[in-house]
Amino acid sequence: MKVLSLRALNRATLARQLLIERADLDVPTAVEHLVGLQAQTPHTWYVGLWSRLRDFTPDQASDLLESRELVRIVLMRGTIHLVTAADSLRLRPLLAPMLARALNGVFGRGLVGVDRDELLAAGRAILEDNPLIFSDLGKELAKRWPDNDPASLAQAVRAWTPLVQVTPRGLWGRPGAAAHTTVEHWLGGREVEPIDLAEMVRRYLAAFGPASVKDVQLWSGLTRLSEVVKGMDLIKFTDEQGRELFDLPDAPRPDADTPVPIRFLYDFDNLLLSHADRSRVITDLYRAQDFDPHGPVPRVILIDGVTAGLWTTEVAKDRVVFKGRGLGKLTKAQRSEIETEAAGLLRFLAPASEHDIQVA
Repeated sequence: MKVLSLRALNRATLARQLLIERADLDVPTAVEHLVGLQAQTPHTWYVGLWSRLRDFTPDQASDLLESRELVRIVLMRGTIHLVTAADSLRLRPLLAPMLARALNGVFGRGLVGVDRDELLAAGRAILEDNPLIFSDLGKELAKRWPDNDPASLAQAVRAWTPLVQVTPRGLWGRPGAAAHTTVEHWLGGREVEPIDLAEMVRRYLAAFGPASVKDVQLWSGLTRLSEVVKGMDLIKFTDEQGRELFDLPDAPRPDADTPVPIRFLYDFDNLLLSHADRSRVITDLYRAQDFDPHGPVPRVILIDGVTAGLWTTEVAKDRVVFKGRGLGKLTKAQRSEIETEAAGLLRFLAPASEHDIQVA
């Protein structure tokens, strides 16, 4: 089997992540291509689309959330993802075993004696009548099951029933509580053609490949996918450590020396979270940083396609400050490119504010 270098893997994944060249795609097409964006924060994921799509503006995604063509729902790895309405219905059934397993591991003891069907019926009725945050849902359910842990009751409804976060949560520039209702209620009972695990794996490879079975399992949160992957019509490679990698025959695999521009990632960008072996993007220098495990998740600057810098923004009343720094010494050209990209980012984030760009 052909060996793919670390740099070749990097270029292949960046091409599929739309990070070598911004794409001329509409938002739903891009979101489906990426198999969603991790989106537990209300707004930072907008930067993920800005870094990937040409001429993207916040209202392009915000309006689709408001019209319910996009939704924010718990999916891969048990985290909230921004996906199309259709994908929320396609993907959620495939991930149900993972969500149920996670529930039993953390909250199982708080559900002793609770009838699953009765709990789901009660939870659905409550949330379809009035979307609630989970702490309030737990309080309502505890009125019927007073001997059980309220958080466990609420999390069981979350795991066993597809729930979406309702707007205005997630709309650009709008605050909103993390309230949930059922996906069926929110989407009005629309139907889609289901997909199987093999199709989910194909879509993962189209967005993140080439990849190992462990990579697919880490991304999805599912286990025992080896038979699914090895039963598909895929081509095989190995990485420099001899690990077996799978890929779609016609997927892009650019030359390892393909130039890559400066790109900014948001705090929960799936590029950083979707492989068991993340060395194709994450460097030892990045891992060596003394990040506060309880502090803000760092926002990454990709330089030559890898984690070589960090960025933040500070918002005052009429002024937004971009602060960027390299994890190593920046060249003059790199500093200039970061400043240019930062100027575009600030125009995107706060077009009416004064902009201040600081690169160390």
